Amino acid sequence: MISRILITICVLIFTVIIPVLEINTSHVYNPSWPAHARFHEVWQLITNCGIGLLCLWLVWLKNKVQLASVLVVLVMGGVLVAYVIQDFYGGSILSGNISQTIMGINFVAFTASVAVIIAVGVAILESDL
Repeated sequence: MISRILITICVLIFTVIIPVLEINTSHVYNPSWPAHARFHEVWQLITNCGIGLLCLWLVWLKNKVQLASVLVVLVMGGVLVAYVIQDFYGGSILSGNISQTIMGINFVAFTASVAVIIAVGVAILESDL
């Protein structure tokens, strides 16, 4: 049961918290962003929410906690990869609405790291090893 709850918490990060933080003038309605960039932002939010709903279905109705864990790692791990390579494509994890740090690590990168660590831990706990 604890594995299901932990994965659900991780899923809520990218299905509820991130959309709440990004559906505003700093992201989706940012007038300085090209229309195509806003299109990609909305596409990413819809896709991640769909993956999150799939994860919840897998966890709570199909008892496929390990598969849901892998999906969490892919979504939140993608945040970490984008963060690590941001200098290569001229991006930045910093935003007008989130720029705090925890233990010297950007809040978003910290949260994504915690979600990935939890999901990997749950996947290991749920394995037959």
